[in-house]
Amino acid sequence: MLRWIVWRDLILAWRRRSDILSTVFFFVIVVSLFPLGIGPETQLLRSIAPGVVWVAALLASMLSLGRLFANDYQDGTLEQLLLTPQPLFLVVLGKVLAHWIIAELPLVLIAPLVGVQFDLSKQTLWVLFVSLLLGTPILSLIGSVGAGLTLGLRGGGVLISILILPLYVPALIFGAGAVEATIIGVTPAPNLYLLGAFAVVSLLFAPWAASAALRISLE
Repeated sequence: MLRWIVWRDLILAWRRRSDILSTVFFFVIVVSLFPLGIGPETQLLRSIAPGVVWVAALLASMLSLGRLFANDYQDGTLEQLLLTPQPLFLVVLGKVLAHWIIAELPLVLIAPLVGVQFDLSKQTLWVLFVSLLLGTPILSLIGSVGAGLTLGLRGGGVLISILILPLYVPALIFGAGAVEATIIGVTPAPNLYLLGAFAVVSLLFAPWAASAALRISLE
């Protein structure tokens, strides 16, 4: 069931490649605007790089959250999935995994390349990659709860932002903090451990919460 849902969503996303490209282009453009606007001040660029990259990844992730369940809701697929004998949290987990592969994984892979614009060292770029690899699943997992609660509502995109942005703050703090630690010469391990712990907690609770949110929205 889980494998089938992931494979199905990947095929559908491949047919709508413009959605994936729009998310990637948004991320690249937002990150690239800061070096162009600030100028070649190396120390300043290094100091703002962690926050800029992480905020850009967070905003780019939110662009695709509205489509997490909406397409299946509109064509009736989601109601059929609720009738299957498999637990609903497996359906949610499969869709979240597909969303991470489609919307988040390209950002993780591109982040070290755009980070070069901020004159970051190789070690800092590696920590940036690891922090996004640990942190972006949190964005998809928590975002699924907001997407489930606002399913079918007018102006759902704005409501998702209001609901989940406060919950993204710990991931933003720990993720950007890990990158900043390498810049100032401190070990990033504590921030990465906390980020990983937050990812585990999100994995344990977010699919159940999103399942309950979907049932409430469909009822």
